[in-house]
Amino acid sequence: MLHLYDFVIYCFITAYTPGANNLLSMSNAIRLGFRRSVRFNLGILAGFTAVMTICTVFSTALYSSLPKIRFVMQFLGAAYMLFLAWKLWKSSNDMTSDGGSEASFLSGMILQFANPKIYIYAITAMSLYILPAYQSTGALAAFTIMLSLIGASGSFVWALFGSAFCSFFSKHSRAVNLVMVLLLIYCAVSLFM
Repeated sequence: MLHLYDFVIYCFITAYTPGANNLLSMSNAIRLGFRRSVRFNLGILAGFTAVMTICTVFSTALYSSLPKIRFVMQFLGAAYMLFLAWKLWKSSNDMTSDGGSEASFLSGMILQFANPKIYIYAITAMSLYILPAYQSTGALAAFTIMLSLIGASGSFVWALFGSAFCSFFSKHSRAVNLVMVLLLIYCAVSLFM
């Protein structure tokens, strides 16, 4: 059965922690304003959906053809969550980014194909949370759309709040990081319960 709370926690922590999408979205919004950065964020959404679809197909094929891979994927997923928790805890308080020079739809979309965080997010979510409980085409399509919307929503939020969001993280980064680290550790441990 789908561990709904663990799944939602994992999705939102992954979507809202600093990464290439979020920092570039914030940088573009600070530089150009929110309205002029929307094209870039729509490109992120389009690219995110394309990568998510590819990862869903790949994960489903791998999961169904190699049932013994489940434990390996579970172990690797938990290891990734613990690694993400460690990196988050060790991250610096500096939330500035020199960002890209333009905020185009195409640059936002292309960024997704070079962003390893999305591949790991997609494969982890599919193999650990979704595929053990759902395998119909309709359910997988719905989860692909949901994961894409949650994943890309982080960049819209970071762009919307721009410098205010950056300022909040800079002032309270240790407390925010500690909460996210503990939630990620909880998600990793709960995979084996």
